[in-house]
Amino acid sequence: MSVETPRRIVLLRHAKAEWSQASDHERPLAERGRKDAPVAGRRLADSGIDFDLALCSSAVRTRETWKLAVHEFAERPRTVYEERLYEASLGELIALFNETPDEVRNLLVIGHNPGMHGAADALSGSAEGDTLARMTRDGFPTASYAVVEFPGSWKSVEHGAGKLTEYWTPND
Repeated sequence: MSVETPRRIVLLRHAKAEWSQASDHERPLAERGRKDAPVAGRRLADSGIDFDLALCSSAVRTRETWKLAVHEFAERPRTVYEERLYEASLGELIALFNETPDEVRNLLVIGHNPGMHGAADALSGSAEGDTLARMTRDGFPTASYAVVEFPGSWKSVEHGAGKLTEYWTPND
């Protein structure tokens, strides 16, 4: 695959989690999260994006979100459970994106806020229609996702390098 082939990063925030006595990393999904995750998965499956790789935070709520969402896919992409996604800063997220092999065209990242929202906002130098305005207005609710497209290799992913082409929330 050429480095000139457009790439996509889809940033999916985990579904709604319970507030429990467990450590933050071990918090499971709430009932609403268990309902919203498959809806997000169906929407992603219907998007026509064929994911080459899914990076999922090691936290319980992200793993549960992915398990419920991926059941909606015709084919499960290769999945890596990535500890560095948990509590990752924007710089850490960009560094992680830069490590993606160039044969990957479409990358799905299942993570947390403020990282998912921050990455979508920072990477989007432009946007289609009102996607950026809606994302700014709505924030980045649980089970939401953003699609950012950009040219070049994964090593070229940086602030403003991409175009926000889609933003979806379970309330849409």
